[in-house]
Amino acid sequence: MEQKTGPLDLLKLIKQRAPAAPARPARRRKSPALPHLPSPAEPSVAEGVARARDWLLARQNDAGYWVAELEADTTVESYFILFRTFMGRHDDPRIPGYARTIRRCMLPQGGWATYENGPPELSVSVLSYFALKVAGVSADEEDMRRARAVILDLGGAANASTYTKFYLAFFGQYAWSHVPAVPPEMILLPSKIPINIYSISSWARAIFVPMSILYALKPVCAIPPECGVDELFAGGRENADLSLPRPPKVLSWGTLFLLTDKALKMAEKFPIALARTMAIRRAERWMLRRFERSGGLGAILPGMVNSIMALRCLGYPDDHPAIAKGLHDLDALEIHDPEDDTIRVQPCHSPVWDTAISTYALGVSGAAVDEEPRLRSSAAWLLSKEVRTKGDWKVKNPAPPSGWYFEFENEFYPDVDDTVMVMMGLRTLHAPGASPAVDAAIERGLQWVLGMQSANGGWASFDRDNDKSFLTNIPFADFNAMIDPSTADITARVLEMFGIVAPERFSPWHPAVRRALEFIRKDQCEDGSWYGRWGVNYLYGTWQVLRGLRLIGEDMRKDYVRAAVEWLMSVQHDDGGWGERADSYDFPSRKGKGPSTASQTAWALMGLLAGGEGHSQAARHGLRYLLDTQRRDGTWDEAEWTGTGFPRVFYLRYHFYRHYWPLMAMAQYLRFLRGYRP
Repeated sequence: MEQKTGPLDLLKLIKQRAPAAPARPARRRKSPALPHLPSPAEPSVAEGVARARDWLLARQNDAGYWVAELEADTTVESYFILFRTFMGRHDDPRIPGYARTIRRCMLPQGGWATYENGPPELSVSVLSYFALKVAGVSADEEDMRRARAVILDLGGAANASTYTKFYLAFFGQYAWSHVPAVPPEMILLPSKIPINIYSISSWARAIFVPMSILYALKPVCAIPPECGVDELFAGGRENADLSLPRPPKVLSWGTLFLLTDKALKMAEKFPIALARTMAIRRAERWMLRRFERSGGLGAILPGMVNSIMALRCLGYPDDHPAIAKGLHDLDALEIHDPEDDTIRVQPCHSPVWDTAISTYALGVSGAAVDEEPRLRSSAAWLLSKEVRTKGDWKVKNPAPPSGWYFEFENEFYPDVDDTVMVMMGLRTLHAPGASPAVDAAIERGLQWVLGMQSANGGWASFDRDNDKSFLTNIPFADFNAMIDPSTADITARVLEMFGIVAPERFSPWHPAVRRALEFIRKDQCEDGSWYGRWGVNYLYGTWQVLRGLRLIGEDMRKDYVRAAVEWLMSVQHDDGGWGERADSYDFPSRKGKGPSTASQTAWALMGLLAGGEGHSQAARHGLRYLLDTQRRDGTWDEAEWTGTGFPRVFYLRYHFYRHYWPLMAMAQYLRFLRGYRP
């Protein structure tokens, strides 16, 4: 006889299936003593949203996309000076323009930082100083004296990063025997074994493969003696200890890889010509294959520059189509400023990312695709950028090709973050059934994203299960980006996407969602916050997790959720805003500390709305901060850098972050005031 299920039985079943919250003691944090604010007037919020929307629409490209400047530290201009010199163009008329940008960014005390208002950093300073000397700046000039003093105080060039040492070696300023081995033979290793090129992150792959060719060929570009940088080595280069640093523990992965490095260098002294030649040719073909349908190798500056240098060393002439296109792609990264006769260089372009977020923010703000032709063009442009061919991700993801990349063209490297943001933007404009093309693209994207979920339940950016932490001990891996592990911010954005594009198919009890929630709970910090991998930093991670939890249908009353909300409130500033600098990556005690910014205040405000705190004084003051700091033309000012490339190494200033995130936050608040889901 079939047993019937009653309401009480169903309730018990739901409780059994629901993910259990971890035991976390209830705590109350002291929030800033902000003055009482009345509920915001809906018309004032609507006016702010309208002005921000108009400002953004006015800056759309005629082709349908948005793209803003992507600013980085002076290593990028330094690369261009050294690259053009390496290519035999030491008299390139653009070199003085790069040099003026580098000098303008020098800190008053000397040296260069990795982000705005940051302290001097050794590797950036060494590379920038060297580039200026190659550009013809004398070491006797006062600002160069200050820079040199800072570099020596930080330990000198012998303590710079491996990547900086490679660039010194290209010009005879560092012995090739003292840089870590980057064996091209690694490309011959099958993907089934633990160490192979697909075990490292996609961006490290794009750097490693051409660098392995350069390491094998060991080129040296002669420069005048006065351009050398022996003065950056404490006691002179001839007296400096250039050996690779020893790991603190004898029995460790670091020691094993250091011994391997020595063994590889010894092996180079014996006849291994056949294997090396085979490896170099395989690496050459691997690069050329990935030049297709891309804006250069990986479409990001280090891989683009290294690959062209590698082809040059292999004998390719400048008029070869691969080099000609590569040079053209690099030229497109330049921004010429006629006012001060400088040239800034972007590490890459960000049109898909900027367009996806802009489209999503405009959709949330109430802009309708059937009333606004510019939104139809943005949707069409995004659809045209869907990946329909296999890339490196296919090594571990069996799903059919789909996804979206970050740049104008980068077919081999779609990423999860861009993909889910594009899907949310498209769905916000087109309800299910309104556009067959959008529905089909979203369905393909869903299958691709599901295939990218890692074994630990989380999602990373470009790869699945790219989390072999022992690889970070390889000597040439000190740029802190060797692997691409799952992160809370991307995992939560995937949950947000599920809740927007297919809420009827995804809930907290869906198997993929259950695993993701478990990953997020394990990744939470003790104080309730979450680390932000792709934005600065804990403000970014915490906001995105709260938003993802809300949209996927998690119970926002759970202790771990309330701990995150309380943390956000506890780090609000007296002016009502929020801010955090990139030094929180080095010093977690600095989390939530820094000047208030429009983008980070928007993140925190959206986190509070997701946490059910729309009526709180904290949310009202956050909204008031955005309204009070909005310029009359509809946008905001923001000098701080709130984007993250590689934590502790490379940061970014997205010039539209100051705009579309505040627009999105105010639009969500307006929806909240009107009784809709934010």
